[in-house]
Amino acid sequence: MNIMLFHSTHGLRPAVLQAADRLRAAGHEVWTPDLFEGRTFDTVEEGMEHKEKIGKEELLKRAVLAAAPYSERGLVYAGFSLGASIAQTLALGDDKARGLLLLHGTSDIAPGATADDLPVQLHVAEPDPFETDDWLSAWYLQMGRTGADVEVYRYAGAGHLYTDPDLPDYDEEAAEATWRVALGFLDSL
Repeated sequence: MNIMLFHSTHGLRPAVLQAADRLRAAGHEVWTPDLFEGRTFDTVEEGMEHKEKIGKEELLKRAVLAAAPYSERGLVYAGFSLGASIAQTLALGDDKARGLLLLHGTSDIAPGATADDLPVQLHVAEPDPFETDDWLSAWYLQMGRTGADVEVYRYAGAGHLYTDPDLPDYDEEAAEATWRVALGFLDSL
């Protein structure tokens, strides 16, 4: 698979590059665009402040420009938290998208969006302060209405960005379970 992997509000940190290496070792081609142009952040708050300075439209423009040269190949869009929301937005706008792998995040769904049989897999902590139960239930129903084929995996007791070994949220057991399931998902596409 050709995978476009977007980083979280922490920026393009080592954990994202390690995830890309893990995906490459499984036989996938992976791109990791740096939407923050070299900036990384130790806290969500710092990253969110930087994201706000860039602006949503500019961030999406950077993501589209990064994906555009490869979209004809049929991309799997993937991302961590903020990157997952960006991946979702791009996948729902790309009729050649092969799949959507969401790690730690989702996004609003535009009215009238369609994703005919698009395979979607979401991995998220339970509970997650950024992905509440009510939000996830509504998101799941809306994604179903788009025509997407959605699987959701919850990890009790894990922190929000539980796959990043350099952050306090890290949960090795949940992270390894996530990668095991996600790699199986990608192999099925």
